[in-house]
Amino acid sequence: MSQSLPGEAARGLSPRLWRPVADALATILILVACGWALNLPREFGWSFYPQQFFAAILALVLPLAFLTLPARRSSRRDRLPLYDVGLAIASFVMVAYIAVRYPELVLQIFSRPMAVWLPGLIVIGLILEALRRATGWALVIIISVFLLYGLFGNVFPGRLQGRAQPWDMLAGYMAFDSNGILGLPISVAATVVITFILFGTLLATTGGTRFFTDAAMLLMGRFRGGSMKIAVLSSGLFGSISGSAVANVVGTGVITIPMIKSDKYPAHKAGAIEAVASTGGQLMPPVMGASAFLMAEFLSVPYSTIVLAALVPAILYYVALFVQADLEAARLGIKGVARDQMPSGKGVIGGLHFVFAFAVLIYALFVMRWQPERAALLSALSLVLTSILLGYKGERPRFGQLFKALSTTGHAVVEIILISAASGLVIGVLNVTGLSFNLTYLLVQVGAGSAVLLLGLSAIVCIVLGMGLPTLGVYVLLAALVAPALVEVGIEPIAAHLYVLYFGMMSMITPPIALAAFAAASIARADAMQTGWAAMRFGWSAYVIPVLFAFSPSLILIGAPAEIAVAIVTAVVGVWLISAALAGYFSRRLTGAMRATFVVFGFMALVPAGAFEGAIWSDLVGVVGGLALMAREVIRGRRQQSEEPA
Repeated sequence: MSQSLPGEAARGLSPRLWRPVADALATILILVACGWALNLPREFGWSFYPQQFFAAILALVLPLAFLTLPARRSSRRDRLPLYDVGLAIASFVMVAYIAVRYPELVLQIFSRPMAVWLPGLIVIGLILEALRRATGWALVIIISVFLLYGLFGNVFPGRLQGRAQPWDMLAGYMAFDSNGILGLPISVAATVVITFILFGTLLATTGGTRFFTDAAMLLMGRFRGGSMKIAVLSSGLFGSISGSAVANVVGTGVITIPMIKSDKYPAHKAGAIEAVASTGGQLMPPVMGASAFLMAEFLSVPYSTIVLAALVPAILYYVALFVQADLEAARLGIKGVARDQMPSGKGVIGGLHFVFAFAVLIYALFVMRWQPERAALLSALSLVLTSILLGYKGERPRFGQLFKALSTTGHAVVEIILISAASGLVIGVLNVTGLSFNLTYLLVQVGAGSAVLLLGLSAIVCIVLGMGLPTLGVYVLLAALVAPALVEVGIEPIAAHLYVLYFGMMSMITPPIALAAFAAASIARADAMQTGWAAMRFGWSAYVIPVLFAFSPSLILIGAPAEIAVAIVTAVVGVWLISAALAGYFSRRLTGAMRATFVVFGFMALVPAGAFEGAIWSDLVGVVGGLALMAREVIRGRRQQSEEPA
């Protein structure tokens, strides 16, 4: 049973007093972000720095964090302690002060007046405390280590030695410079991420969540292992919008995991496939969570370029997962969902307007070439209008529900904004101390200039750094620390950033700290480590495909059209063969020797023709040999079925 802090029940504000304030702050936060996305300040003739807007967002988020997040994460927030009231007020005052006085104080960072370093020092402390309440100690400790490096970088040996900064200059720099708290991560979170999460919240409010689950069931439910396939489809869709693998596991897993278990799948496999499907949502276009938008900013390329590059690897990821789900069902003899549990086709057709909202989003992004935040608002508007007019299964959203979606979104983005602000501290230290250059040089040096060795080392670093961290925090750290080293040895910049994103995301399903897998295990009531190992098996392609597109960018649609087409076709064959080997089944159970043969031909087919000289021949052998092997197994499987007694 949760416990309150000493004296909390006796002192503090009643929920009737602080909850309306928190909801008001959350609503204002979303309205301000939407106003900025729609360029309303310019329409009204207001002129100010973007950093002032980012500070205004932070001035709303920090008080909201202290109002809603208890000091002990395990405790229940009933009455609001007076010290949290004080922290909320101090947060608002300090960050609002930075926002108002930013134009004059930003020029005084290096002269270090108290008017600059004092609010900087206070705001850094407040951000770290709010972050601890939201995400735990892991990210706070990592950021604190970076800040200590900023103060004492000169004492480190060799290539790790950095330029130590005076504490007052560092505090002011972090609070006011555009490479610090008010830098790139919070700029993406305060614009793009907020609008897309609003779109996702409205989708849930208007019945879109039910529609996509029903549609997935209607499409896949009648096939063998239908429940697993439903989980793959629905979790992939919602994971793309939610921006968090763990949040997606919790949101969709409460529906899909019991459904999978009811089909007699082992509990740990039910949790594992949900975890892998939810994690893949961060890698699946067109949304790809918050990280893709930040990647576009890091690389200074259009968002559409990132989406196109990520498309084929994401498809291969889900092909591997889908094939394994199908073959697992065949091996275990699991049939489709019972007819009486299937939704009405007529009812599902009535929700096609939810698909129209996604079509509007894609059209605005790729045809009209709108900024992502404006495209998200347009699709959200179309979603609201069509839902009011058409509804879903006889239900239409009420105005009160739609308005409440604003405050719901405001509460939902608190963690992401805090992570983004804290990530600015890491980027600030990397810039002001020269650590980013030093780390890149060190990684390349350790890798001895070898792309193979550096890729392996980077994969380990990505998984280790990603353990216990939220998605956005994982990507920011890896993009700053690891990706530059990969680019330095000749890896395509987009391939390098997708590589670190993939391996950073794999930390979500890789033991010993596999947050998504463990969250799914708790819902499935399965052993956590067993679920994690099963998730690694289901998600095997994400450990292999990034290595392939790092050596041959044809898999991320860079190269001649013919080369790209061949790479995609052979990769699909390779993924199918290896997935069958891992499932231990094709048209019948596979022996150990046959599984090994499937793996050999699968890897030969999977390697792109441009990966190394002569790779076209390994592709040819893999595809021809693999298809012959599959045909042989189909023939023997049918013969075996015909020989079995009726």
